[in-house]
Amino acid sequence: MVPLMKKALITGVRGQDGAYLSQLLISKGYEVYGADRSGDSGRWRLSELGIEGRVKDVCLDMLELSNIMDVLEKIQPDEIYNFAAQSFVTMSFEQPILTAEINAVGVTRLLEAIRKARPAARFYQASTAEIFGSTGPVTQSESTAFHPKSPYSVSKLYAHWITVNYREAYNLHASCGIMFNHESPLRGEEFITRKITSAVAKIRKGLQEKVLVGNLEASRDWGYAKEYVEAIWLMLQQPKADDYILATGESHTVREFVEAAFIAAGFKLEWSGTGLTEKGVDGITGKTLVEVSGDFYRPTEVDALMGNAAKAKEKLGWQPKTKFKDLVALMVEADIKRLEQQKMKNRRSSDKQ
Repeated sequence: MVPLMKKALITGVRGQDGAYLSQLLISKGYEVYGADRSGDSGRWRLSELGIEGRVKDVCLDMLELSNIMDVLEKIQPDEIYNFAAQSFVTMSFEQPILTAEINAVGVTRLLEAIRKARPAARFYQASTAEIFGSTGPVTQSESTAFHPKSPYSVSKLYAHWITVNYREAYNLHASCGIMFNHESPLRGEEFITRKITSAVAKIRKGLQEKVLVGNLEASRDWGYAKEYVEAIWLMLQQPKADDYILATGESHTVREFVEAAFIAAGFKLEWSGTGLTEKGVDGITGKTLVEVSGDFYRPTEVDALMGNAAKAKEKLGWQPKTKFKDLVALMVEADIKRLEQQKMKNRRSSDKQ
């Protein structure tokens, strides 16, 4: 007898993590349902991975319980992965109530729907290292105290704890992945990492003069998103649900990210000035390529985050492989390639006219 194909429901499917997880699950023979609010934003990620059309579209809104219930009852998924979120820290200061409705109360709606309509399903909640805030220890583990420092991280901490609560109260197979910063060529340009690599690619091609950044000394643990979704899938294959740190165990500053990006594009930066007057200049031409702007500083800043993923390594058999400089180069090269492809596309279009 041929085993039935597993069904997976992924919310926020058109984001970076949702797209990579969809690709992984399709490769494993899953029937993948991609839930997102209506609109076309993010479809380019599925297209770039060659899986557009292979993910079944589902309209799901984290603000509407009856909609979530209907989706679960109709699909009857075996696994549910929640990436849906208002995921921008800066925006959360401007829209704290909406952030809470989606990230905190929305997850409660989803869990309640699972409890009533599909309690046998295995559930994954995307937590974030931002919930640690400035907690003191150099390296954060699953036992580190939480101290969120933005409406975004406060909302995600609620989502983390409500997932733990539903696991303990209702015996749901519900796990949280406390993911430290994870990047890729599929990252949105509204995030600092992709903003940098996209700008560097444009500077390399003569399409942009410089890039504006905020706090150069903020330090983060940056890994490769495509590798992180492998750990996420592994969590739901375990006999018992649990929570895991996903991180590289290395920390690098925004300054280091900027330098690595320019090196990948053939530039070498030299720094001058301090604070808001600091600039990064081309070591050969002296042209200003990087400037600091106070507009990109947060009201409360998390200075440094670095994770200890020993538990994931021991229990899941997972560990990150891609090194920091290789990840940055991967992103820069992808952005340069996109510009070249767009130029060729425009040229072909012009020739046809």
